[in-house]
Amino acid sequence: MVKSSKPMFLAADGGGTRCRVAAFVDGKTHRVEVGAANVSTDFDAACIELRRGLEALAVQTGRSPEELARAPTYLGLAGITGDAIARKLAAALPIQHVRIEDDRAAALRGALGARDGFVAHCGTGSFVAVQRGGAMKLAGGWGPVLGDQASAQWVGKRALSKALEYTDDMTGPSELAQDLLSRFGGAEGVVRAAADMTPSDFGALAPLVTKLSDHGDKLARSILQHGADYLIDVMKKMGWNVGLPICLTGGIGPLYAPHLPSDMQSGLVQPAGDPLSGALALAQAYQEEIEHEHS
Repeated sequence: MVKSSKPMFLAADGGGTRCRVAAFVDGKTHRVEVGAANVSTDFDAACIELRRGLEALAVQTGRSPEELARAPTYLGLAGITGDAIARKLAAALPIQHVRIEDDRAAALRGALGARDGFVAHCGTGSFVAVQRGGAMKLAGGWGPVLGDQASAQWVGKRALSKALEYTDDMTGPSELAQDLLSRFGGAEGVVRAAADMTPSDFGALAPLVTKLSDHGDKLARSILQHGADYLIDVMKKMGWNVGLPICLTGGIGPLYAPHLPSDMQSGLVQPAGDPLSGALALAQAYQEEIEHEHS
């Protein structure tokens, strides 16, 4: 098989808030954005959004969905907890050649490129990852019920929990607690509302926490410090040492910077790219792997 002078491949980066899908066609990258695609939270909805992305890319590239579906594809998606759900998703999609992993590898590759270093990603979900010599090691990212510490939804959920502790006189004065209790109609309203809240709903409260932390609210600041302490502990257990770069990514990730120790702050670097660029790099590697197998 002669290597194509104009390779074509697809990639997706999907999470609990949105899914971005890209196609590299005729030397150009096309990108579209659709809704949330967490396959563990809502498998059917994730399939619908991925198909929507494929159809939107077909319009943008001028290729048919069927032609795009024949291109090697890399999907980095939240909620991929093992081979079983990856196989189920592959069977549900029209894509012929697809590699499916959870969203952590794409985020790590996007942030670091080929560099050694750490990524502490805190968006709707969270994880910590390290790359050394091209090898990846991942920790966390186990979803809102059993994990995702330091994520936006974790921050929002913890803020509501602390607001309830405030009503029990277990914390000091706090504008954060007062604001949340007022917003939800007291402790009873907080409990009632929380029972029906999604991870995105909890995450929507995180900006209030970060804002009031900046304004000196001790309760808000303690929540962020607790999240930072988790990230610090995990990175050290994964072998972080002085000199290794750290990327804080995701919507809330960079806001943990002031809560890290000075030696970690000195290692902070800006991400080289975003998770979709990482997914595209992994898609290209997959496309080249397929071509090599058939050469």
